Amino acid sequence: MSNKDLVLEIPYGTRDFLPQEAAEKRAIEARIARQFKLWGYDEVVTPTIEFLDTLTMGNGSNLEPQMFKLFDKQNRTMALRHEMTTPIARVVASRLGEEWLPHKLSYISSVFRYEKTQTGRQCEFHQAGVELIGSSKATADAEMIALAVSIMKEAGLKDFQICLGQVEFINGLMQQCCIFPKQQQEIKDAIERRDLVALGEIVDATELPEAAKDMVKQLPLLHGGRQVLKKAYNMAMNEQSRRALDNLTEIYELLDAYGVAEYVTFDLGVIRDFSYYTGMVFEAYTPGLGFPLCGGGRYDHMLTDFGRALPATGFAVGIERILLALEREGLAKPETEKDVYVAYAPGLQCEAIRQVQAFRAEGRTCELAMAACLEQEAEAYRKEKGYKELVFIKQA
Repeated sequence: MSNKDLVLEIPYGTRDFLPQEAAEKRAIEARIARQFKLWGYDEVVTPTIEFLDTLTMGNGSNLEPQMFKLFDKQNRTMALRHEMTTPIARVVASRLGEEWLPHKLSYISSVFRYEKTQTGRQCEFHQAGVELIGSSKATADAEMIALAVSIMKEAGLKDFQICLGQVEFINGLMQQCCIFPKQQQEIKDAIERRDLVALGEIVDATELPEAAKDMVKQLPLLHGGRQVLKKAYNMAMNEQSRRALDNLTEIYELLDAYGVAEYVTFDLGVIRDFSYYTGMVFEAYTPGLGFPLCGGGRYDHMLTDFGRALPATGFAVGIERILLALEREGLAKPETEKDVYVAYAPGLQCEAIRQVQAFRAEGRTCELAMAACLEQEAEAYRKEKGYKELVFIKQA
């Protein structure tokens, strides 16, 4: 590869947003930011680079191979943030000790994860999300889901579904069946991947009674309306699993009060891909995309690892995935307003500048021609650039 080719390349898993794409991305982010503000969430901005020990605290080292790492001048290992929950937990534990609870924080940021690129996900991607820290109540979890629904609707999506689960239900069933820890993790990994074949092979290799094997194999299939909870209650024989189902029932009733229950379905096979979740978890899906638009859940132990024990819940939505979903469903993306193109005949540039400044003072998006031109040339430029109106300054 020549030096010229290398200069024009960009790193694997990154992308350029061209003007129209960047405008659509910014418009979606603005809509989301407005919703965060309406719901009472304050924005925080954290460093793109954190110490590796910070980013892996509470989540083990399972994601470390996917992180982009580097060293500072003291030879300390650092990494680009791979998600936003951990940095915000650090901020709350170290900087917000005197603030009243709960903390309601929002962010719109880029995150980095080295993985095989796919449609809707690069190694650098953009997320918007919230963290509600300091409340263990079901009202906090219900607010997360209701806000996620509000974000989906505000973005312009029509057909989407929230899949709601509870990790303690699965954990309780594992304990109920006396499954060894290593096998538990293998089973969870298979459930997370929705790999029913692998799940069956793992379960069949255990010494569980046939009835217990059948029950574990059913976990990814517990998907649907409230009747799913009734079926799950019949499977749950220990207090841990039953409390988890009680929690889902309470959350659903609150979502009904929010008027968003129609968007919610139970999916007791949802466990998410981070090890720090401790309670309810959810993901949002839309037809035509084989991956979630957003996801989150309760994580009550992470703040303890940072020295401040606080319950917490939150979610993140993928900006690129929202844009892709709008495109796949043939829905209109947010309009990027471009109001007026001002051009002028020779000798009238000062008058054109005064006109442009007047338009801008009115709050109208306006571009000024860089040189005098013919009116038909100005009209062609206006159409190409997408301005709604041409104002051509010429001699009276």
